[in-house]
Amino acid sequence: MAKLIRARPLTRESFAPFGEVLEAPAAPGRAYFDDCLSSARPEASTSLSLTHVEPAAVLPLTARLMERHEFSSQSFIPLEVGRWLVIVAPPAVGGGPDVAAAEAFLAGPGHGITYRLGTWHHPLTVLYRPAIFAVVMWRDGTARDEEFVQIDPFLVAVE
Repeated sequence: MAKLIRARPLTRESFAPFGEVLEAPAAPGRAYFDDCLSSARPEASTSLSLTHVEPAAVLPLTARLMERHEFSSQSFIPLEVGRWLVIVAPPAVGGGPDVAAAEAFLAGPGHGITYRLGTWHHPLTVLYRPAIFAVVMWRDGTARDEEFVQIDPFLVAVE
């Protein structure tokens, strides 16, 4: 039987090992997140894209794939979204994601995130309705831009 993890609320503290939570300030003004943006390849260019994501068809979600961007942070900034999942795993000792230590966070419309360089994460997953995100990262157009690996499946429950 596949391992089951429960998504917990996304907070700055709980997500800190994997990146930064992006939230607008409560009062008028700006919040800067420059420190979490990074690229380890000077030849890579900043990339801004928009992505439309359909909701997960079945819950609990069965996670079968993880990805990382070894040389670039990656930010997801919701433009139109309800609830969405952030699923991450630390690196395993021998390489790849350590799925035994995977964690899941439940984000809402007021949350964006930035994954640190090399953070293993599940592809963007939204719940209940389609969503649109702006995505910021660095790319040089080579296979080094992203890495995908099949994993032993695990389930993610949402309450």
